[in-house]
Amino acid sequence: TSVGQEEYAAPLWKQYVIVTKRIFQQHWRSPIYIWSKMVLAVVSSLFIGFSFFKAKNTRQGLQNQMFGFFMYLMIFNPLLEQGLPTFVEQRGLYETRERPSKTFSWKAFIAAQITAEIPWNALVGTAAFFCFYYAVGFYNNASPSGTAAVNQRGAYAWFFNVLFYIYIGTTSHLVMAPLELTESAGNVGYLIFTLGLTFCGVLVSLNKLPGFWKFMYRVSPFTYIVDGFLSNGLANNRVQCSSTELVRFSPPSGYNCAQYMESYITKAGTGYLADPLATENCEFCAISSTNDFLRVVGVSYDRRWRNVGIFIAFIIFNIVGATFLYWLARVPKKADRVKCVKKEGEVNVPQSEYSKSMIDKEDSTIV
Repeated sequence: TSVGQEEYAAPLWKQYVIVTKRIFQQHWRSPIYIWSKMVLAVVSSLFIGFSFFKAKNTRQGLQNQMFGFFMYLMIFNPLLEQGLPTFVEQRGLYETRERPSKTFSWKAFIAAQITAEIPWNALVGTAAFFCFYYAVGFYNNASPSGTAAVNQRGAYAWFFNVLFYIYIGTTSHLVMAPLELTESAGNVGYLIFTLGLTFCGVLVSLNKLPGFWKFMYRVSPFTYIVDGFLSNGLANNRVQCSSTELVRFSPPSGYNCAQYMESYITKAGTGYLADPLATENCEFCAISSTNDFLRVVGVSYDRRWRNVGIFIAFIIFNIVGATFLYWLARVPKKADRVKCVKKEGEVNVPQSEYSKSMIDKEDSTIV
């Protein structure tokens, strides 16, 4: 018989199944926690989505779509803080009742806590995705590539969005696992959020960051979700500059707009003329494709699946880190921590054995 089966009434896998089921039942019977997450995600997604409703593919419109997603990521911190009190309540119940009575192992506890959050976060992320993605109009950028591309890129965006919400839940467990107070864990989570969002490449691109801080761009999980989501949402479409974004000039005598700008457009590799054959009042747009805009901000459509893999690695890191930190900070490291009690005139006797001898003596006296 294994050590785990000697210590507990059931094997670890069965403990895990039973505890996970119990947590699901608790959420179902007291749904205020799930509803608060849902309302927060849906309302904020609708607000941001309709703030950038049906953004056009002008230069400003592409900026709006990028900053719309940047603002969408800010839901990270309030959702993280919502999960902290629930975890603390479950942990307090386990550490004061289940652990002393050897009801189930700490491994089953932490694994069940993480697992039970994943389906709910996926559900909340799905609702938020429909409220945000289609309101902003990211799907329109895939329309020139056909219906299949629209569906495939929509499925990719949904999957990455669900991963983002799962990441929020696992980060909540990571910061709360070793700490006692929700306020302390909230501060740590806010620091992670601030550093990650600041250096994700939206506010400042990689080539403009100071050398020391370039590593933050590479270790920030937000870098990879921005790269993956934006490239998927904006790539492979034409840019149509608005009238205020067009550069106007007149070509030299004897030249039309196309002849005068040919060498520049060839060298730059981007840009288009509103009327190439005009001989005066030329109107030039500096970019002609959404891929040109993505290249300027350091995003590439070719890296979209690589970004998914790296982001999943961050989720796994959170799960492993939460388990390790809980074991390190809150799990007793010795099976027998009883102190020795010294009776007068005798050698030190372990407290557990001394207590047992006293109980036996009292029992014999009663008899």
